[in-house]
Amino acid sequence: MSHPALAAEALSKWDAIASHWDAGIGRDGNKYWRVLQEPCLRRMLGAHLAKPGCRALDLATGNGLCARWLKAQGATEVVATDGSLEMLMGAGAHEGGEGVEWRVLDVTEERDWSTLVEKEREERRGGFNVILMNMAMMDVATLEPMAKALPLLLAEDGVFVATVLHPVFFTSNASRNIELKFSPVTGELEVVRSKVITEYLHVAPARGIALMDQPEKQLYFHRPMDQLFTTFFKAGMVMDGMEELAFTEADFDAKRVESSVNYTQLPAILAWRMRLPVKKTE
Repeated sequence: MSHPALAAEALSKWDAIASHWDAGIGRDGNKYWRVLQEPCLRRMLGAHLAKPGCRALDLATGNGLCARWLKAQGATEVVATDGSLEMLMGAGAHEGGEGVEWRVLDVTEERDWSTLVEKEREERRGGFNVILMNMAMMDVATLEPMAKALPLLLAEDGVFVATVLHPVFFTSNASRNIELKFSPVTGELEVVRSKVITEYLHVAPARGIALMDQPEKQLYFHRPMDQLFTTFFKAGMVMDGMEELAFTEADFDAKRVESSVNYTQLPAILAWRMRLPVKKTE
């Protein structure tokens, strides 16, 4: 299946599950947001959001969780985009989204990016100080249109931050294993959790779920780390921060032994920050 066809299918699935996603994530986010994503975004974006007049662009906003967070953290102006109109309609209905500009933008479509870039040029606003794509890059069929547009939209001192399901331990279709054994030292029963990765460099798009009981499966697009990063390096960006985020024993879910939060040695999320190269002075 071609990229345009995959992109269209992926977007249609998010339209179909928009209300289920909104109900599951909620206005204030789930455990992944509270324990892993939000603290990481504070570390990576806090200083930038604190700058006077900060302008922020939230890509693939979903139910608007990050857009509201950016506003609450000090961004003076927030533009929140998504390719799914159904998602945007739900996002705009939440308390805390007042003052956010909600805009339809499909990150796989060059014409959508061209419209936004042209608007920025006409208004001469100096670009965005913060551009964020939280937990959505694995949901889109192609990254090249976004990578080409980011250098045209970032302010001179701006940053781009992205988070994704970790490509080694999640979108590689890794299997989860639970092994029971007795410790030779204590004689006590031990539970050893591991994952088996049989594919990593080349993994076909897969269908799966993000939340339990969702009405339709959405598409996942796996990319090894070199492909994730090199796509943006080729567009002229440089990386100045990266984190691998894992749950701890404090997050243990005793009701679901297979839960990903219980695999505390294996990171669930990969996060990174990029910017434009520093211009050399004569």
